[in-house]
Amino acid sequence: MEWFIYIPLAVLVVIALFIALRIVFKRDDPQGVSKKSKKKVKAKDRQTILKEAGRRLAQNPKDPQAIQMLADLHYREQAYENALKQYLLLIELCATNPHLDEFTVTLRHALSAMQLKKFDVAYRSLMIARTLKDDNFEVNYNLGYLEFMRKNFQKAVPYLQKARLFEPEHSQTNRFLGHSLFRLKKFKDAALALRRSLDQAPDDKESLYILAQTYFHLSQNDLSLKIFNHLRTDPNLGARASLFSGTIEMKSKNYAKAIENFEIGLRHENTQDEILLELKYRLAAANLAQNDIGQAIHLWREIKELNPKYKDVQEQLNKYKEINTNRNLQLYLMSSTSEFVTICRKLATSYFSKANTKILNIALPGNEYVDLFTEVHTRQWEDLVLFRFIRSNGQSGELMLREMYSRIKELKAGRGICITAGDFSESARAFVEARLIDLVEKEELFKLFSRLPSQPPAVAS
Repeated sequence: MEWFIYIPLAVLVVIALFIALRIVFKRDDPQGVSKKSKKKVKAKDRQTILKEAGRRLAQNPKDPQAIQMLADLHYREQAYENALKQYLLLIELCATNPHLDEFTVTLRHALSAMQLKKFDVAYRSLMIARTLKDDNFEVNYNLGYLEFMRKNFQKAVPYLQKARLFEPEHSQTNRFLGHSLFRLKKFKDAALALRRSLDQAPDDKESLYILAQTYFHLSQNDLSLKIFNHLRTDPNLGARASLFSGTIEMKSKNYAKAIENFEIGLRHENTQDEILLELKYRLAAANLAQNDIGQAIHLWREIKELNPKYKDVQEQLNKYKEINTNRNLQLYLMSSTSEFVTICRKLATSYFSKANTKILNIALPGNEYVDLFTEVHTRQWEDLVLFRFIRSNGQSGELMLREMYSRIKELKAGRGICITAGDFSESARAFVEARLIDLVEKEELFKLFSRLPSQPPAVAS
């Protein structure tokens, strides 16, 4: 019956051994250590490092191992001010101590300075580190970033391109590379880098805005417009994005959409003066293209209040205030080609009082002027007359009249009449003195307008 005694004892021994092994394995298993215990271990390690470093420095104030222990501890703890001082001491010891890793010490000195925004200190150490090892990502990236911040884009690009070789998808590397290439007008390469950056950081609105500008310069207006329209409501970039969107629509002659974009831009608050003025200026141009002269004048006056010397605002006001109050002048200067020709026909046939004027030919070589070749009969005389109507309220010169004189001789006309809504230069007047060409300037043109059937009045601003 004694074997019954031995069986439970054996079982007990096995169970005890199993429990002991579990305790040992659990103690060695990092997952089994509580966070509180880990903190105690770290605190103990920190105290050990400080104690050991202190003991060594008491014996030798320039003990490289002790200084490195402290430097690395401060660096890990992100106490960069202390780390910077310790790594500077190590840099000075590198020349006489071959056991120190000069590259790592110099790089960490630079990175500590970067964290403290001591960029000149960081730059010097990074340049030294690069002479020791030029194929390191952190060295090239940070040098590229510093050159970018200094606006040395030509220098930034090679560093950032080298950094990208080691980490092709690093968002910030591609970001600063894309921005630098854009400023160097290398738009195709810039677009590639910016797209890579945005793949990793799609919420980077500034890079998205630069990418849209890049597409604009690459004449990829559809892509550009899509991004600018997306950014129009952004509180920081919306005004600038709206300015670009409107400008693209203006170039496509989509004036209604251009007006919509410029007006969205003007709704933003705290917009920079230069953007605000340009939004108003281009909105005025879009309204003018829609023949809304009154609104254009209103915007020019607002611009003048903000900046009296902005571009040609005063000149535009002088030019269009009068046009805005004279419907015939609006038709003469701003209507469609067919409407312009119609009013010129009326002016030609009513030019000579009590005359029968027959239009034989109309020539419209461009938007600058129209020629009406006519046959005029009165009680006293009859003749072939060439009318030239210049579609401008600026100054016309001698060259225009020389070309007209050649046309008169070609048609064998007896005389010519040149009419403008502006005036003629002194040389132009001198040219016609000995030639049968009459000059009609703005004031006389207004008198001719008065002979025409009345037009609906223009809307005064």
